[in-house]
Amino acid sequence: MDNRPIGVFDSGLGGLTVVKEIIKQLPNESIIYFGDDGRAPYGTKSKETVIKYTKQDAAFLLSMDVKLVVVACNTISAFALPELKASINVPVLEVIGPGARSALKKTKRGRIGVIATPATIRSGVYPKAINSINPDVKIFSQECPLFVPLVEEGWWDNEITRMVAEEYLKELKKAQIDTLVLGCTHYPVISNVIRDVMGDGVVLVSSAEELSVTLKELLLKEGLESRNESPVYRYYTSDSVEKFKKLGKMILGKEISNIERIEMEN
Repeated sequence: MDNRPIGVFDSGLGGLTVVKEIIKQLPNESIIYFGDDGRAPYGTKSKETVIKYTKQDAAFLLSMDVKLVVVACNTISAFALPELKASINVPVLEVIGPGARSALKKTKRGRIGVIATPATIRSGVYPKAINSINPDVKIFSQECPLFVPLVEEGWWDNEITRMVAEEYLKELKKAQIDTLVLGCTHYPVISNVIRDVMGDGVVLVSSAEELSVTLKELLLKEGLESRNESPVYRYYTSDSVEKFKKLGKMILGKEISNIERIEMEN
């Protein structure tokens, strides 16, 4: 048993979609979340910059004595995971493997689409992860760089977001995919828009649920599960606390307290 908190981090608010599922599946676990809103988005930055930011983000969480780190960011998982694992001494979980496994469980015709940031798409990490399990699956990828700033702005369901989604997703509609991986933890926030554009015949896949199952199994295996009757949730941002509080409430479906702004090196 280990009552220390789980550390979760992302380039911004999107990782709260993962936090929401962890709270649901593991109600006794305390969580410390860091959203690096002030330097978002990571998905348009160089690999070297992403690695640098990742190490700084993880170092901050480790300073809070977390027992495990969840990388709630696909770009980090694609670009910086080996360097992160080599630099810290606690278990690390990422979102790409769970997302790939979930997509394979849900596809009926073996035609899977992936939408993500430019960095994640160009890394080829999702096709590699999916085809390593089933090489016969056809994968169609699309960069969607504007989705992250739209989410961070709080424009979750308006005309601009729908126009952008129509433009990004038109080739995937032509490809007649039956499953679509939301390859960025920000994207589930605008899943209603994406679902409307793609139609009812396409199943949307978020890695959060599958990751929470993997997390639960790891905690049990390593003897790290918590028995907290009153778990504590603390949130940190490198940008506006008020913005985090407003949008975070919309994602989690409840008021957020214990939010603090911290300065990160640029």
